[in-house]
Amino acid sequence: MKKAKIAIIDETLREGMQHRGIVFSPDQARTVLEFQAALGMDICQAGYPPAHESEQQKLKQLIHFVQKRGFTTRVAAMGRACPEDASILVRTGTMDFHLHAHVRQNDWNKDPGQIFETVAGSLELIRKHCPGACISLAILDIGRTDPGFLAKAATYLIKELSIDILSLPDTSGIMAPNQIHGSILPISRIAQGSDTRLSIHCHNDLGMASANTVMGVVAGATVVEASVFGLGERNGLADLYTTARVLKDQGYALGLNLEDVDTFKAYYQYIDTICKEQTGQSLLTYNTPFFGAGVKTHVAGTHGDGGFGIRREQRFFINVLCGKKLVNQYLDQKEIPYAPLAIDAITQRIKNNSARLNRRLEKHEIQAIADACSNRNDIDTTSQMK
Repeated sequence: MKKAKIAIIDETLREGMQHRGIVFSPDQARTVLEFQAALGMDICQAGYPPAHESEQQKLKQLIHFVQKRGFTTRVAAMGRACPEDASILVRTGTMDFHLHAHVRQNDWNKDPGQIFETVAGSLELIRKHCPGACISLAILDIGRTDPGFLAKAATYLIKELSIDILSLPDTSGIMAPNQIHGSILPISRIAQGSDTRLSIHCHNDLGMASANTVMGVVAGATVVEASVFGLGERNGLADLYTTARVLKDQGYALGLNLEDVDTFKAYYQYIDTICKEQTGQSLLTYNTPFFGAGVKTHVAGTHGDGGFGIRREQRFFINVLCGKKLVNQYLDQKEIPYAPLAIDAITQRIKNNSARLNRRLEKHEIQAIADACSNRNDIDTTSQMK
């Protein structure tokens, strides 16, 4: 079965400002947008114009910047699903409206038309002033919403209001992957045959955001909301690169150029620099998934051919856990001559010395072992030295 194409909404600019109060300058926002355009991002959720005039100006400038540069990445603005905020968003010039609506629990028994009357008015205003606009509506929050009401609300928003994108966020970050799948699947069935796409937006309070996002797509969502490093409120969101990479590896089509690892890494490093300047703490650490040094570091060598890491930059550390395959790779990488027939002896001596010294071995020590083992009289080194 052919899998759906997944659209990516990069929320680094908007959600990033909720990471310990980071503020992106206009120049920084333009640079972020340049990275997104270069990588083939579908949508940049750039800001929250109702919050302040500066946010309104930023959106206008970014929209003009996109038009001037001919980028295909679209700039979206976020606000509440009320006419007041909708009017502000319209004035920015955006054609991508990301609205959010919170429904109180004591309203769950009411008629959907009554509950979403304000939402309907906002949609009418936007469609009047911006024909052809793409409107996304987030219902907060599915982890705390009664499934029966969620289905009733989704039916109304899809069938009656013809919302373009229905965003289903785990705003509190309390759900597990199976729960996300169980919540999204019934809504995807309601949306079948309509033009409404489902979007998944997961918070990372329990460290589940990326896994939850993937399961949301498996259940039928075709729009993913994520950010660099998963920047966002509290523990943040799904990580942009790793989530997209997992989806692509599972056969989903994406417009994102995931093979351009250098540009992606530069994007992450740029965001890391801004975070470090404003908070004093770096997000790009040894154990950062994919882009951290840990993903390319091997000691035992067991998973050296996993392929998910940046393989051309692999780093090898040799201790008692090493196997001969890893020793082979280390010797080749460091350009240390050795006799291939001596690899078993080299490996065993490395293990013995590491166990005796209670530490990993350094290059000069491994080179000495390779020389000694390769020159042993009982090994035929003729035509065997590498």
